[in-house]
Amino acid sequence: MAQYIRRRLITAIPVFFGITMLVFLLVDLAPGDLTDLMGEGAASTVEQAAMEAAVGLDQPLPVRYLLWLAGLFRGDLGRSYHYGQDVSDLIVQRIGPSLLLTGTGVVLAVAIAVPLGVAAAWKPKGAWDRLAHLFTISGSAVPGFFLALVAIYLFSVRLGWLPSSGMYRSVGGGDMADLLRHLILPAGVVGVSNVGSILRQTQSACLEVLGEDYIITARAKGLREGVVVVRHALGSALIPVLTSILTHVPHIIGGSVVVERIFGWPGMGSLMFSAVSGRDYNVVMGGTVVMALAVLLTSLLLDVVYGLVDPRVRYGER
Repeated sequence: MAQYIRRRLITAIPVFFGITMLVFLLVDLAPGDLTDLMGEGAASTVEQAAMEAAVGLDQPLPVRYLLWLAGLFRGDLGRSYHYGQDVSDLIVQRIGPSLLLTGTGVVLAVAIAVPLGVAAAWKPKGAWDRLAHLFTISGSAVPGFFLALVAIYLFSVRLGWLPSSGMYRSVGGGDMADLLRHLILPAGVVGVSNVGSILRQTQSACLEVLGEDYIITARAKGLREGVVVVRHALGSALIPVLTSILTHVPHIIGGSVVVERIFGWPGMGSLMFSAVSGRDYNVVMGGTVVMALAVLLTSLLLDVVYGLVDPRVRYGER
């Protein structure tokens, strides 16, 4: 496994640099630049040129990328044009709230999808199956941003039960109870938005396994139905379920960007949104590094989990 991990890490290096090159090019091709934020006519051509030179935007694109890459190797992601802080400091401040929101959303989605998917496969065409179908259709048809707006309208505007934005109250907040009250709505939206795909994969995998000969044999031996479903069927169906969960994590991270923006959650998503809107190139690239590493490490984790769950997987043969 150690040799396989080393090979995967070596393979991930060109993929990582390819991602950063592509994003750097797309950012450069975007209309407008940093000087446009000063407003039309707010600065002369000479002042704009001086401003571009001060932040290095007067250099050719390949030179700017190599300079940024040299800084990355030194652990320097540059400074934010908008905030006036080191990008690494901004990321450290924002990554914790993002991990809290995304992690809670993933746990909630799995906690709903896996038991419901198993129950739906156990009793096809029953009440659990109909409920699973409702979740699947709703998750595919209702966009996350619409669900967020509906949640704010119902639970914040109409009922007044939960806050609609932020991570803490502006006055008198900051404790754990305050954090949990602010977390419920955005984490609930992230979780419910992603229940459908995980549920569908869980139900499909369990249905396939429940038709296998060894499941029929276990039932013929008189084992209790709960033992057959949970210990035998779910154990064998765990690999495709784990695949669905781990491969869905990057999608959940991407969806959290919109949720963070709507709920005013101070995470990486809202930071990236502001950076793209404000043409804060260093912040965009710093966020790209973090998200690219998250996707690549998730892919590596997926393969490692395969080996731990299924002993038939042999890394040396790949």
